[in-house]
Amino acid sequence: MPDTISTRRLHGLLWVLLVWVGAILGRLVWLQVVRHDELLKLAHQQQQKTVEVQATRGAILDRNGQPLAKSLPAESICVNPLKIPDAGVAADLLSRVLVMDRRKLFDRLKSAKLRGTGFLWVKRKASAEEAERVRSLKLDWVEFRPEMRRFYPHGTLASHVVGSTGYVDDTEEHGNAGIEASFDEELSGRPGLEQVFTDVKQNPYDSLVSRKPEPGSNLTLSIDSNLQYTAERELDKAVASSGAATGTIVVLNPYTGDVLAMANSPRFDPNLPPGLGEPANARSNLAVTTPFEPGSVFKVITLTAALETTSLRPDTIINCGNGSIKLFGRVIHDHDSYAALPMADVLAKSSNIGAINIGLKVGDHTLYNYVRKFGFGRKTGIELPGESTGMVRRVEQWTPSSIGSVAMGHEISTTSLQLALAGASVANGGMLIKPRLVIARQQPGHAPETFAAERPERIMRPETAIQMRQMMEGVVLRGTGKRAALAGYTSGGKTGSAQVYDLRAHVYTHTYNASFLGFAPVVNPQIVVAVTLNSTSHGQAGFGGAVAAPVFREVATTALRILDVPKDLPDGPALLTAKRASKDDRDAAAVNDLAIAGLGEAPEVWASPASGRDSAPQVSAHGDDAVRTRSVSSVTPPPVRADAKVSAEASTVDRRPFLTASTEPQAASAPWGNRRPPGSQLGGAKVPDFRGMPLSSVLAEAAAEGFEVEVQGSGLARGQDPAAGSYAPARAAIRVQFAK
Repeated sequence: MPDTISTRRLHGLLWVLLVWVGAILGRLVWLQVVRHDELLKLAHQQQQKTVEVQATRGAILDRNGQPLAKSLPAESICVNPLKIPDAGVAADLLSRVLVMDRRKLFDRLKSAKLRGTGFLWVKRKASAEEAERVRSLKLDWVEFRPEMRRFYPHGTLASHVVGSTGYVDDTEEHGNAGIEASFDEELSGRPGLEQVFTDVKQNPYDSLVSRKPEPGSNLTLSIDSNLQYTAERELDKAVASSGAATGTIVVLNPYTGDVLAMANSPRFDPNLPPGLGEPANARSNLAVTTPFEPGSVFKVITLTAALETTSLRPDTIINCGNGSIKLFGRVIHDHDSYAALPMADVLAKSSNIGAINIGLKVGDHTLYNYVRKFGFGRKTGIELPGESTGMVRRVEQWTPSSIGSVAMGHEISTTSLQLALAGASVANGGMLIKPRLVIARQQPGHAPETFAAERPERIMRPETAIQMRQMMEGVVLRGTGKRAALAGYTSGGKTGSAQVYDLRAHVYTHTYNASFLGFAPVVNPQIVVAVTLNSTSHGQAGFGGAVAAPVFREVATTALRILDVPKDLPDGPALLTAKRASKDDRDAAAVNDLAIAGLGEAPEVWASPASGRDSAPQVSAHGDDAVRTRSVSSVTPPPVRADAKVSAEASTVDRRPFLTASTEPQAASAPWGNRRPPGSQLGGAKVPDFRGMPLSSVLAEAAAEGFEVEVQGSGLARGQDPAAGSYAPARAAIRVQFAK
């Protein structure tokens, strides 16, 4: 064929076509072969995405199977910011319907649109009414996604124990307090995986579940909802009546460590987010996170150490110094001028001087060891976040007079839970137990798994525990804890009121930490209750015997009824005792249990060990039962070693603090020697209440009132004839029945 212009043009066009086809083929090979995997991955990223499918969070139940926390279906509202025509209009609509802050929502929408984000949560887990109102607007850029909402059916009940949940990065829900936080992984379960297929506009049109979600485990707590309700109700009443800032109640099974109730005031509703009017400490579990100086209730530890390590016994006569003692330059006063008391009455009447003399007999190192034995200064191991160890200083950091402060519950701090466990050690026969809240767990599709209580640790002899129980019963029968008397049950305990230290003013104040630690019944205790009211402000009406003991009475009565514990007393006498206690409590001496640390400078416990201070501040301290104070000018204490017990300079301390009945027989009647029979104007004397007293105390009391005693049995006084409170002629014989 002749090479014409037309032919050349045809050939050129052919080559162009061949090059074009080759380029297309090359591009196809490049895209379909060379970059196949990379492009396929990009396509999948655009057309489908893998999302987590939220697992159903496990339920939290009380010991009777009542739900304290559970998950319910809910709808969450989200939008595609790229589809929103006007962010301002969208913010106006949604904020009005969902009751949200319009400016904040507008800023979020505008920011997401500028970033090119195609997804934004507007409100997670909205209520059914809110979701329906938004759905009625028929907005094509609004989407509803099913989720699970955490719900607490009883609101504030046990809220500090159960805890609450919140979101991490606005996507994942996790526990942020209480059991919800401590067992978050077990409760959360394992989320599933789902592949969602979308069109070019990112609208989902299909999905495929690649892994099914595994629900979380259900947890059963030791809490009893009915008892918890009673504890919270009585705590609220006591906080209001005493003017307390906060309060706690802990109820334990003394053998297993099960926490039957743990109440705090103030409380919060975990269904609601923190509000502007909510107190700062409303979401803090004060029973485990906030330590305080316990005051006279701590004398239980002092006397336990004495029974274990010295020759002192409940009927040993203790020198009470006529209400005053000078300890290394520090003057301490009692509420009353007791010359001497049996050790059992030192506890019952809460004598500071008596407790200090007992502490001196025990010694600082031994007392410190028993404080540590009882678990103070370390965490209890309860399954709750943020537990405090409290504060126990090493003996090397004590000042010479620290033994006096620690013996009556100052220069040391403890949590309410630690205090309850100390009471449980006395109640259960001398074993330190570990508290527990979670008693069972059930994984989906499996049988429930029950947790056994951990093996306890012996910290005192069984006979010591029995003696302490008997002495603590005396506190209720004839001491500062009369308001703790139960109808139908014997009970024992110890009251306490400690001055609150003002960290800003660096002084002790006239507000108090009022507490009561008790158990019932005495012979075979089934419950232990620790009540603490912090910063009470109503004077003597805010003392432990006046305000905390009645709370114990109400809570313990409910607990014993719920646990179906058989009564060990007839109702009549106990009711009369409770009524008489209410009348007696009008007298300040009947309820005062104040361990005054001083109204001046703080003790060394508040100073840093590195501060170089090696002497106790000179403060005035009264006995347990007084509000009045006597100022003492600052006196520089003699240069005594911090670990000294009673050195050569101890001329300021009575070197003969302990009197025994055999060496000083007249001492037994000294505390009552000046007392006049209150019923003498009626031709006779009022018969004392001997119940709970040892024989020595009964004899001394009877001699002081002018009566003779006929003794039947041994142990503690359990009954008498004539009855207490009646009038009998002088030198009349009173028959007293004793039993162990």
